[in-house]
Amino acid sequence: MRHWAFVAVLALFSADAAAQQFPTRPIKVLVSIPPGGAPDLAARLLAQRLSETIGQAVYVENRPGANGNLAAGQVTKAAPDGHTLLLGSIGMLTVNPAVVANLTYDSQRDFTPISMIAKFPLILTVNATAPVRTVQELVAYAKANPDKANAAASGPIFQVVQKMFEQRTGTRFTYIAYRANSEAMMSLMRGDALMSLSDIGPATGPLQDGRVRALAVTSPQRLKSHPDVPTMAESGFKDMEVEFWTGLLAPAKTPPAIVTRLQDEIIAIVKMSDVVEKLASHQTFPAGNTSEEFARIIARELVQWAEVAKKGNIKIE
Repeated sequence: MRHWAFVAVLALFSADAAAQQFPTRPIKVLVSIPPGGAPDLAARLLAQRLSETIGQAVYVENRPGANGNLAAGQVTKAAPDGHTLLLGSIGMLTVNPAVVANLTYDSQRDFTPISMIAKFPLILTVNATAPVRTVQELVAYAKANPDKANAAASGPIFQVVQKMFEQRTGTRFTYIAYRANSEAMMSLMRGDALMSLSDIGPATGPLQDGRVRALAVTSPQRLKSHPDVPTMAESGFKDMEVEFWTGLLAPAKTPPAIVTRLQDEIIAIVKMSDVVEKLASHQTFPAGNTSEEFARIIARELVQWAEVAKKGNIKIE
């Protein structure tokens, strides 16, 4: 009995010592998408600032493909010492488990959440010639004209959000999948699709020149960049609040002291004025929360998206 107690104390002491020395070498952040997108930008912005505050180089390594399996798999196999981290997203961690078969990772078992970095809402847009100017009118039009009710976007995450919209409004839209939301927006401008629920970036140009019309945003409040666009709640649908997010995670069993150190660094970094400004230029907004809060969000959304996917019969091989 004394032997086991001694081993436990020694292990605790070793973990504390490792945390106090952290980091002892460069930190690698794996990103599951190609360079250039808003999540990649957030990761590189964070890496730059974190390297300045934590005393070691922090670099980003892009590992796109396989629905996030490549990046996630490498992190799950890494030593739980804080030197290999994952830029996780709502799609990877809470939507993929609901819809994608044969994932190599478990969002709760294999990772320790550190902190959210950024979040961004979606915007509901329609073709500018569509005879609808509010979400209520869109719902009525879709019900009256089922042959014209179609929606364009890209990826499992947007398909699941589209299905949530249908379930919340009692509508049915034919989903048209594209490789990127920029392509979906082109489809919307041509009139090939009636509506799109997408991130705001691809919609900004078409909105400015009047080729598409915004009906609502999925954020809790109106956006400063689009003050005249109401929220979904203001449009009569209070249960359509959706914000996509990115956040930093470590391998499971990473010492709590290391997680807390990284968590505190991220919370401070996302409050920096230049970071806020650069994120805002990509219609992305700073988050920053504790490891525990982040874990609760993941747990809640796993349930939410699983329910939507099951009810909507969405499964992606």
